Parts: sequence; C-alpha cells; structure tokens
Amino acid sequence: MKGYTHVYTGNGKGKTTASIGLIVRALGNGLKVYMGQFMKGQKYGELDTLEKLGVLVERFGTENCIISPEHITDLDIAKAKEGYKKVEAILLSKKYDLIVLDEICVSTYFNLITKEEILHLMEIKPKETELILTGRYAPKEVMESADLVTEMKEIKHYYDCGVMARKGIER
Repeated sequence: MKGYTHVYTGNGKGKTTASIGLIVRALGNGLKVYMGQFMKGQKYGELDTLEKLGVLVERFGTENCIISPEHITDLDIAKAKEGYKKVEAILLSKKYDLIVLDEICVSTYFNLITKEEILHLMEIKPKETELILTGRYAPKEVMESADLVTEMKEIKHYYDCGVMARKGIER
C-alpha cells in the first residue's frame, strides 16, 4: 500500500486531535504507529492512553510555553534538534506504518526546525509509510510537497474570552 504525506495546519483547534484520531484508526487496523511531538513537554491526557495502546510517543520539547520567538531557550533548540535526528532515524528504520510528527510545522516558525529539514524527512519517507505533519504556519513548500493538506480555521474560540486549556479537553 502506498503511504501519503498529510499536513494538518491552520490557527483552528484540532490538528493534534485529528492526528490522534488517525492513530486510533490505524491501530484498529493493525498498523504500527510512532508519534514524535515537537515543542511539547507539558503533560497531556492522551499520552498515557496512546502508550497503553502500544504507540511509541517521544517528546522533543520542554515545559517552556513558547508563544513567541523571544521565548526560545538553548534547551528548546537542543530538544528540537535531538528530535529531528530521532525522527530521521525512525523514518529510515521502516518499522512504522504511520508516523505522526506533531507540531513540527510550527517549529519552523520558531526557527527550531527548518523547512528544508521537513522537506528532507518527506523525501526519505519510505513509500509505504503514512506521514502526518501537524502545526500552525506550515511552510508553503511543505504544503506543496504534501499529498493532503487540511487547514483548521478558527471561527470562534472560548480562549478569546479568557478560558484557558482545560484538563481532558485541551490537555
């Protein structure tokens, strides 16, 4: 079976959630799944569930909440570079049918990963592997090279009224 490259981007909620839905579907069909999360070091409720389901989830971020490029630390950069090397090896291993690289697209906005590095990962993807790239601000060249691009568009969000991320819903 041929594998395709998906990009889930945009300012709306649901990019990671959509990729996790695809993970559940893949697991239900006996596929082997890997998830690498860039820029995330905080605890999210889905992580325990995914690990119980047999998904290898690796995180390449810190507890640092990055909201602008000025918030980047040397540790954030080191974690992203470590993650890039790790997912490159994961792709080359051909051990997984579905690989999700969560928040890798927004990592380019914060200069943690370059668009050329993402394009390289897309190029080395085994032809039978499904590759999912998530995150805001997906580079134009990445979207052009992908097989499927979905933009999550924010129409209205309760965050604008001061509601922070809630346990079990956003984290």
